[in-house]
Amino acid sequence: MRLSSGKINELSKVILSALLEDDTVEFYEENNDIRLEVVKLFNEELAVDEAIDKRVRYVISTYSDTIREGTSAWELLYQKHYREEEKKRRGI
Repeated sequence: MRLSSGKINELSKVILSALLEDDTVEFYEENNDIRLEVVKLFNEELAVDEAIDKRVRYVISTYSDTIREGTSAWELLYQKHYREEEKKRRGI
């Protein structure tokens, strides 16, 4: 999934706002530093997503039978390989 920097900033503000409203969370950093860390985490996770997507597309392209993107067979293979690659990279 791709998100614009504007959307990431907007989401980081929503997350920070929710955290600030939670009385069980105590902060030791400035609000903007926390928001910037949320932005950094978003960007890191999106980079991992992009790397997984790239790898999965490569794996599917190496099949001896040509599988056209958009077909149900391609979608099933994509989901299968995406889950496998995600387990490797994220440990989930």
